[in-house]
Amino acid sequence: MAKWNIDLGHSAINFQVKHMMVSKVKGVFDTYSADIEAADLADLTTANISFTIDAASINTRSEDRDNHLKAADFFDTEKYPTITFKSSSITKKSDDEYAVTGDLTIKDVTKSVTFNTEFNGKGTNPWGQEVYGFESTTTINREEFGLTWNAALETGGVLVGKDIKISVELEVNPA
Repeated sequence: MAKWNIDLGHSAINFQVKHMMVSKVKGVFDTYSADIEAADLADLTTANISFTIDAASINTRSEDRDNHLKAADFFDTEKYPTITFKSSSITKKSDDEYAVTGDLTIKDVTKSVTFNTEFNGKGTNPWGQEVYGFESTTTINREEFGLTWNAALETGGVLVGKDIKISVELEVNPA
């Protein structure tokens, strides 16, 4: 199995959640790493994938909101500094689509989640290095991971939606 590196300049871990039931807050995790091993990334079923995210690197472009997300109401980053994912199975759905299932751990809760993953293709960068592109998406219920803080709105509904959409965009190259 070959090892693969993430090109951090061309990759991102994004999320979005409903805000006040009328709009969406979008954010990223700025600091993360991955271990990717695969015989051939053109056939993702051979891969072993794991991610470690620095939970305190959350960035929603609002310092006050980010500080609240880092606090005990949400991620409690002093006690739980990382979010992790480790693949357990990868199945091919079509020529360019895969289901990547694994254990996602947020705080002290680990649950199996499946990322719908699209192989966007491969190419050669300007330095002659082979690169592969992928995009993975999933939706989780934040409350199932202990992220339960919320506030009721006078108009009905709640301040923060339950569902978090996660999108991982990756460009990888041989180690």
